[in-house]
Amino acid sequence: MSVMPWHAEHWARLQARRQRDAMPHALLLCGPAGLGKRDFMRRFVRGLLCEQAVDGEACGRCRSCLLLAAGTHPDVVALTYGLRKDGVQRSEIVVDQIRDLSARLAMSSQFGGWQVVSIDPADAMNAAAANALLKTLEEPSQNTLLLLVADAPWRLPQTIRSRCQRIEFQLPSRDEALAWLQAEGVKDAAMALEAAGGNPGMAKAWSEEGALTRRQEVRKDLAALAAGRGEAMDVVRRWLDNEPEQRLWFAAQAAADEARAQAGAAGGPLSSTLDAEALGDWYIAANRARDALRGPLRGDLLLLELLARWR
Repeated sequence: MSVMPWHAEHWARLQARRQRDAMPHALLLCGPAGLGKRDFMRRFVRGLLCEQAVDGEACGRCRSCLLLAAGTHPDVVALTYGLRKDGVQRSEIVVDQIRDLSARLAMSSQFGGWQVVSIDPADAMNAAAANALLKTLEEPSQNTLLLLVADAPWRLPQTIRSRCQRIEFQLPSRDEALAWLQAEGVKDAAMALEAAGGNPGMAKAWSEEGALTRRQEVRKDLAALAAGRGEAMDVVRRWLDNEPEQRLWFAAQAAADEARAQAGAAGGPLSSTLDAEALGDWYIAANRARDALRGPLRGDLLLLELLARWR
């Protein structure tokens, strides 16, 4: 992915701190998914460890760059979801992983420079893991940099957040986002950006994945249900079969659009029988259902209850 223009200010500030030899021992890279936090992190780490970096940009040819590209750099640790004993991937980062990390960081850098650790997603640490990380954050080793990446930083304990230098990625202006999307060759850039709620990275990915078609399908489904046509269970099956979280995102958007239309005129494009206040409540419920789909609850029951409220 090309360098995103909304990274420029964060990049300049971080490079200035590096030049002053004032690097923090922990960075929290946070903000909505799709804004390139992880690309930013990888770019920074490459430059930090590169033996011939120019203005923070890696050369791509030195020993460090080649090892990083191969995923075998001895001073870089990437911590993410581990495997349980039965081989199934965990849904959280657990305390044993943090303890292993602490033992690793107690050893010296093999190349005599920085030791870099990424924890991604940091907001997936359970309470015990977060507490174990506190000691490392409170007593950092020299030339050790911890990079925590979180789409939902509010899920991290305040004790963790307060010990990190925060780099918060926010949605760029519409003009900047559209210019980037057009430069990336995204078709229907304006429509894709609207569908993604102003998030250009998400808009690009969704455009490439055919999400705009799913958006139209969701609106047709909601309009049909509001008019008394079709069966809610058929809609549930279709949604669960193909990107259900994304479809709920579009459903919540549709409710917000309907509420705005009804506030400005009699009736909206989806012909919902819900009034503007009820549509606002349904918008909240759709987003909660989207989060709940990631948990242990049955998706079909969640969606049936939600669509019953729409009808």
